[in-house]
Amino acid sequence: MLVRHLGIDLGTVNTLVFIPKKGVVINEPSIVAITVDDNKILAIGLEAREMLGRTPEVIKTYKPLKDGVIADYRITQAMLKYFIDKALGPWRLVKPDVVISVPAGITSTEQRAVIEAAREAGAKEAYVVREPILAALGAEVPINSPQGNMIVNIGGGTTEVAVISLGGIVSWFSVRVGGIKMDEAIADYIKKKYNLAVGERTAENIKMEIGTALPLKQKQEMEIRGLDLSEGLPKNIIINSNEIVEAIQTPLQEIIKAVKYVLAETPPELAADIMEKGMFISGGGALLKNIDALITKMTGVPSYIAEEPLFCVAKGTGVILDNLELYKRSITTYR
Repeated sequence: MLVRHLGIDLGTVNTLVFIPKKGVVINEPSIVAITVDDNKILAIGLEAREMLGRTPEVIKTYKPLKDGVIADYRITQAMLKYFIDKALGPWRLVKPDVVISVPAGITSTEQRAVIEAAREAGAKEAYVVREPILAALGAEVPINSPQGNMIVNIGGGTTEVAVISLGGIVSWFSVRVGGIKMDEAIADYIKKKYNLAVGERTAENIKMEIGTALPLKQKQEMEIRGLDLSEGLPKNIIINSNEIVEAIQTPLQEIIKAVKYVLAETPPELAADIMEKGMFISGGGALLKNIDALITKMTGVPSYIAEEPLFCVAKGTGVILDNLELYKRSITTYR
């Protein structure tokens, strides 16, 4: 099958590649391993993730995206090339048109950097679309209708909240809080309470296994291993789900503040639509247990987890690729 179109969800934590009629074909970490002395790229994606916390001083694992935008142009371009080449396979006959997700608050300079990086990585034409638009499309929200639709996209580096109507963003707010901040909060909590150091992958596993946004009557438990900071030796402890609620209170409160801010800034007619239809939650953070119940409790607005929330932005790129003319108001490109 000749691939002429690609959608890329360029995330701080993971990059997903979508091919029309095939779906999500790549879901790998946005991580690059480089040598410290000569800045040579050694590994990208899954292979680089395996090196996290295990590299000698001469090798550094690097996340070239910060809060969803390019922090290192050269490494981001190499990462994009890796993902485009992997998606197209060895028999590459044409350069594809590529739609790439970007944060709602991205500047024109940052947009241009993403587009240029994609072109240099092998794209024929590159378009950028704001993440809330893509997340809403992937959640099958009718964004072109004259009604208000609200999306809360909780990613790895940022949470973006937006109200969309008639194909455009009416009000929005972004906070630099997401899955990464939750992982850091869990690691800090364990360090303070148990004097135990755990790595970022362990913290992430804890969040995924027993993490919850609201306390549970029947607590879930998990055994974890870390480094006892007083003795300098490995140690196992048991941690429960209600401790995780306590650990991630600060990042959760930041997300709730963002949701309340956008609701307050929304015109009354659209706010009434949202009260009636509710809001949709997408992104990896939507997988946190009871996040929808917490948002409903704190705002009074019904909240629903989108189907396959982790893939909403990637699926949204597919909708754009299939209907470029229909959604041209939502697209940015530079000739």
